Parts: sequence; C-alpha cells; structure tokens
Amino acid sequence: MLGRTLLTLSATAQILGPFIADFNETHVKNPRWPPHARFHNGQTMSLGLGLGLATLYFTHRHAFSPASVAREKDSLMTAAVFGCLYWLTGLSAILYPGSLAVDPEFGEGFPQFWLFLGL
Repeated sequence: MLGRTLLTLSATAQILGPFIADFNETHVKNPRWPPHARFHNGQTMSLGLGLGLATLYFTHRHAFSPASVAREKDSLMTAAVFGCLYWLTGLSAILYPGSLAVDPEFGEGFPQFWLFLGL
C-alpha cells in the first residue's frame, strides 16, 4: 500500500510539476529563449506527462482485479522504473557541458536537486 501511494505521488509530481515549474518567465515565457530551447522544454514536459501516466497505469492496473503475485510484482517494478526515469534524467542534466540548473539572471545553484533526488 505504501509503495502504491509513493508511486502515485511521484507520478502526480511528474505529470503536474514540469507544467507548474516551466510555464513562467524562467522557461516557456522567457523571451531570451530561442525556439529550439522551447522545443526541448516542451519535449521534457511531455516526457514527464507520459512517464507519469505510465507510472499510474502500471501502479494501479491490477488494483481492482484479481492478479497473480508475480504479475503484481512485475507491474509495480515496471511502475517504479517509469516513476524514476524523469527524476534521474533531471539529476543527470547538470552533467552536460555548459549546463546550469538555473539561468544566471534567476540565481545560482541547483534548487531542484532535492526534488529530483527525493522523487
């Protein structure tokens, strides 16, 4: 039960988080961003949506119907993999050359670190 709850929370954050965090002046509405940067931001937001929906599906697909223990474990493992991918890629993004977690005009550091690590 706790596992399903945590996966559901992670999936909800994957689905909503990128849209809440990125539809503002630091990302999508940033006039200094070139169109291709916006393209990749949209791609990342859609990736969060897709992975979140896949996580929810595999987390709850056997919740209301009889399933074998093996199928249930397989579904939860698959949900956990989908549930981790978005957050792991968020942590890895800082490793790319020239990458910054925050544009210089908005501060410095990696304020998303604990969010990515925790979910």
